[in-house]
Amino acid sequence: MIKIAIYGKGGIGKSTISCNISAALARKGLSVMQIGCDPKADSTSLLRGGERMQTVLELSREKGSALALEDIVREGAFGVKCVEAGGPVPGLGCAGRGIINALETLERLGAYERYKPDAVIYDVLGDVVCGGFSMPMRKGYADKVFVVTSGEKMAVYAAANICMALENFKGRGYASLGGVILNRRGVEDEDENADRLARDFGTKIIAGIDRCSEIPLAEKQGKTVEEVCPGSEAGKQLEAAAEAVLAAFGGAV
Repeated sequence: MIKIAIYGKGGIGKSTISCNISAALARKGLSVMQIGCDPKADSTSLLRGGERMQTVLELSREKGSALALEDIVREGAFGVKCVEAGGPVPGLGCAGRGIINALETLERLGAYERYKPDAVIYDVLGDVVCGGFSMPMRKGYADKVFVVTSGEKMAVYAAANICMALENFKGRGYASLGGVILNRRGVEDEDENADRLARDFGTKIIAGIDRCSEIPLAEKQGKTVEEVCPGSEAGKQLEAAAEAVLAAFGGAV
């Protein structure tokens, strides 16, 4: 089982990329589980036809000790198993607590033993890398972290903070940095800015996604590019991103 965490600033496209990587890996015949670690709980929506799932946090409150795996794990496009951690009511409580609760619940209920995924993808909001949001980086969860950024100043800043958190965890057996995924926005010196970020942290840009019409078209339908525009240039770039992620693990599952 390979365990992947995809981090990035809110709104940078990490969930879109996560869903499309999940879809591409599933199309290759892998069993995939995607775990949304964002309080908005919309990480897996493109795998679910735009449908919002009930979160682990919501269901834990609702069902208590009667909570079962079937309540929190739903099947999406290409058989991807979908989970949403969830978060507190806005303004109340710590959003990171939802991630911790979800991951502990999945372990307690034996999700990985039951579903036996070849690949687990944690889709994580990376604006603030506090204790809860850094949970997927910790030993026993993700093995490698991939950071999504554009060349925009604030996206690069957030990506650098994520990379610095990984640097701080070195020597603890936590996840390592697998590379940068560049989601281009068409800003000046975009590739150069992202490449400088990657070099600063001893890694490289493993995949680039261009601005295009296919991704917004698929998002409007609540679907992945793999479903709406298979074989398109965007589809090829997203498939290449999935291949690059696999390559970071030696290419074998």
